Amino acid sequence: MKQQFVAFSLLALLVGGAQAQQTTAAARQKPESVRAVAEQFLKTQSAGLPGQVTVKVGGVDPRLSLPACPAPEAFLQPGARPWGKTTVGVRCSAPAWSLYLQAQVSVVADYVAAAVPLAQGQPLDASQLVLVKADIAAMPNGIITDVAQAIGRTPTISLPAGTALRTDTLRSQQVIKQGQAVRLVSRGSNFSVSSEAKAINNASDGQVVQVRTQSGTVVSGLARNGGMVEIVL
Repeated sequence: MKQQFVAFSLLALLVGGAQAQQTTAAARQKPESVRAVAEQFLKTQSAGLPGQVTVKVGGVDPRLSLPACPAPEAFLQPGARPWGKTTVGVRCSAPAWSLYLQAQVSVVADYVAAAVPLAQGQPLDASQLVLVKADIAAMPNGIITDVAQAIGRTPTISLPAGTALRTDTLRSQQVIKQGQAVRLVSRGSNFSVSSEAKAINNASDGQVVQVRTQSGTVVSGLARNGGMVEIVL
């Protein structure tokens, strides 16, 4: 009887120990779930990018033991981009912990490049441009992906053939020039009033321009093609 009691007690200890190990394991955060949170976050952040997006997130060190978190959330550090080679953080508020994972977000899409050498200050037309496919996430910010965004604009510097066009290397063509007589149009919900004015500064389409009315009053509006300045009331 005594031997049976000892055997039963030993079995109870073994079962209890196994249950305790299972409870402890269940109370730890699974590394793969942390990685999945980071991956889904980057997919959401890059959903609006053009082209084919591929997200690869590095693994979590399996030796790392974190308390289980009911709602882990991913985040980027200030100034970090959600594409290219980046770092994404995952944190938990209760229990409190955080870690960082390396990630690579590729965006294979068309970008606009110079088909021929482009001269500084010369307006661009479609025959001078070509679309090239590449990973634009690995390229500098401001890459132009739509030919329409480049047509009519002028390079700020001369560019050799094959150069990827960026928004900071092109200038919109001026539609209003300083001293030009313009038509000032004030628009409301149910009315439109037009008058004559003179431009005080140069402006491209959509830029703010100041004009002087015939009464001498200086007002600001948006420059539009055709020598028009629009004020929306």
